[in-house]
Amino acid sequence: MARLLLALVLIVAMLAGAVAALNLRDEDPVAEIQPADAARPEDQAVIDRGRYLALAGNCAGCHTARGGEPYAGGTGIDTPFGTVHASNLTPDAATGIGEWSASHFWRAMHNGRSRDGRRLYPAFPYPNYTRITREDSDAIYAWLRTLKPVVRPNTPDTLRFPYNIQWSLAVWRALFFEPGIHEPQADRSAPWNRGAYLVNGLGHCNACHSGRNLFGATSGTLDLSGGLIPMQNWYAPSLEAADEAGVADWELRDIGDLLGKGVSRRGSVSGPMADVVFRSMQHLSPQDLQAVAVFLKDLPQAPPRSRPEAAAGAFDATVQQGRKLYEANCADCHGAQGEGVPGAYPPLARNRAVTMDPPSNVVRIVLGGGFAPATAGNPRPYGMPPYATALNDAEIAAVLTMIRASWGNNGSPVTTLDVHRYRSGRGG
Repeated sequence: MARLLLALVLIVAMLAGAVAALNLRDEDPVAEIQPADAARPEDQAVIDRGRYLALAGNCAGCHTARGGEPYAGGTGIDTPFGTVHASNLTPDAATGIGEWSASHFWRAMHNGRSRDGRRLYPAFPYPNYTRITREDSDAIYAWLRTLKPVVRPNTPDTLRFPYNIQWSLAVWRALFFEPGIHEPQADRSAPWNRGAYLVNGLGHCNACHSGRNLFGATSGTLDLSGGLIPMQNWYAPSLEAADEAGVADWELRDIGDLLGKGVSRRGSVSGPMADVVFRSMQHLSPQDLQAVAVFLKDLPQAPPRSRPEAAAGAFDATVQQGRKLYEANCADCHGAQGEGVPGAYPPLARNRAVTMDPPSNVVRIVLGGGFAPATAGNPRPYGMPPYATALNDAEIAAVLTMIRASWGNNGSPVTTLDVHRYRSGRGG
């Protein structure tokens, strides 16, 4: 016991030293904070741009609760450390940001601090938003002030100790956060730089498309190498790998279609990404979609990951069972040879989304079904019914093992345990 207490004291001392050594990262000057700025009628162009930027950042995705008033907050964001609740962004003076100034809002975006200086939890992706320009922050603020004020007190967070205390958050910030700005690269084109700004800043793409350490921090804002989304059991694939979601060999038009419509000649979106396209990316201008496509296409591509070869015949019985289940449940839409139907049902043959590891996404899709997002470019998407009650875990494992081993696919087997984990929410 004495040794344990000594170790804890040493750890605390080391963390305190880290905070002291890196204190400049957590400084928060307040000298520039000014009283609330009223939006002026002549600022309509700024307000319109702020609305567009809020869509680009998918602010409503968290700050609008299901069935609630727009931007009035209340959405619970589950994390491994507890639940953080999105705040009220409407201009109500008592419960929203009515008493905030443009400088207060900029402090939240750039420094991750609330109006009163309180450190914010990084479920609000200020590690990305810190790269947004002051001009864009002010535009978003100006638009938010035009919303209908909604009286809705913020729901208290329910984080476990010690994550619920500001001192712990100070340690996290000292280790994993540093305010920054977007630095355009002079040797890159204007579209590439705009795409980098949207992907790394407003779009906060690596909030999903990056792995996280034990403290919930990504390896860096520019890390897009893929990761399991905490608490959701969806895998956000690597944007830097050809066998996951890399698009280096795609045409720019196909990348833009995927992001703006949810479907393209090369693939379609599903799961959390379908919600991102529906709420945010379909509203981007053609120029911004093109810019994002230019940036993503230029990302360095990692080599395909090697997969262990299964012993010959090891899963023959499972594949045979899966083939019968496929013929009974899947072939009518996806084809006898997994060829799919162009413009309706995606092919399963040689489909990297089918063979990806971990297999969480295909398991989630079979369990819950799903649709591509309804967008202006694809207003009536085809969908897939859920099979969570029609097939048991062993049957889902069998049909997915068969699909991942057929028609040129080379995916690893899916086990009954895999399906159980992702069905019960214990994947990862």
